Amino acid sequence: MNKSKYFAHPTAVIDEGSEIGEGTKIWHFSHIMSNCKIGNNCNLGQNVVVSPGVILGNNLKIQNNVSIYTGVICDNDVFLGPSMVFTNVINPRSAVNRKAEYAKTHLGVGATVGANATIVCGNNIGKFAFIGAGAVVTKNVPDFALVVGNPARQIGWMSEYGHRLHFDSLGNAKCKESGSLYKLEENIVYKID
Repeated sequence: MNKSKYFAHPTAVIDEGSEIGEGTKIWHFSHIMSNCKIGNNCNLGQNVVVSPGVILGNNLKIQNNVSIYTGVICDNDVFLGPSMVFTNVINPRSAVNRKAEYAKTHLGVGATVGANATIVCGNNIGKFAFIGAGAVVTKNVPDFALVVGNPARQIGWMSEYGHRLHFDSLGNAKCKESGSLYKLEENIVYKID
């Protein structure tokens, strides 16, 4: 671990055995536990906890008060909103040790999780999916899907730039910011290069 390659606020706690990429910034009162991997150019806000075994890709934006528990894997460019929540056990009890039962949760490239959302463990979030603020995710979320509510339900599709996609009768849509084209076929969205 070469601390000269990343920034950690003096109040942050970095345990031995963690790997932190170049250009990453770790802010006030955050705790990076052993045996986790954090990629390059990530920004971890105040009071963020990264538990052992967590794998975070490059260019993540993790807002204040987020705990990322063992079993979570985030690909590149993931955004985790303020105070969003991960879980890692389906049926926790204080008096029952279930560390051997930690479930995996995977977030694909470019996924966004809004403020105060909850991701129940064992559910995967597709690439460029968009989880609305306060949503409670209880099942897998497809690539580019927009989900909201409790329990979270899909209400549409989002572009890589985070804009709602409106498909025509032929299943074509265009991102209003980037101009990129998307295709919807059999309830699956593809970006057309």
